[in-house]
Amino acid sequence: MAANETETPRTPDYELTQRSAEGDMKAFEELYQRHNRRVYSLCLRMTGNVTEAEDLAQEVFIQLFRKIGSFRGESAFTTWLHRLTVNQVLMHFRKRGVRLEQTTEDGEAPIQIVKGTENPNAMPVVDRIALDRAIVQLPPGYKMVFTLHDIEGHEHEEIARMLGCSVGTSKSQLHKARMKLRGLLRQQNKPK
Repeated sequence: MAANETETPRTPDYELTQRSAEGDMKAFEELYQRHNRRVYSLCLRMTGNVTEAEDLAQEVFIQLFRKIGSFRGESAFTTWLHRLTVNQVLMHFRKRGVRLEQTTEDGEAPIQIVKGTENPNAMPVVDRIALDRAIVQLPPGYKMVFTLHDIEGHEHEEIARMLGCSVGTSKSQLHKARMKLRGLLRQQNKPK
């Protein structure tokens, strides 16, 4: 047997969740090892802040530990964990003081800014809406790879296995998706 081969086949996430719910800490540690990078990446993309992302990723796994028994396997574990992570980050934003309002000289509030996006390095809500509109316009292959890699945090090797393609194809599709998105976003930002 080659040194890089494991002696036992990889245990499915669902089985690990069941064992974790029964108190098996080794099973929970395995889930953490498999998914901590993806959770952290999602937190970082949503907050734009390394420290907050680290703290939130820890909070997600604390919540996961508490709620693992509620995972019924009706969807992929990664989908369920993604939703748990997004909810945790959104709750964090709510707790921090949901919104700051900018008003014009007339006293009107044309734009509401989610607290945390006032940082110029973070993506404003308006830009996120434009990005969502552009993503919808991508061809299906580009959209799939872009979503799996840049939104959900999967590695190219994982994407290649999921989609039954080569790692090079995944990388190429991602590059083309990003180029297409740039063009679509420029079109949306042109004055009418």
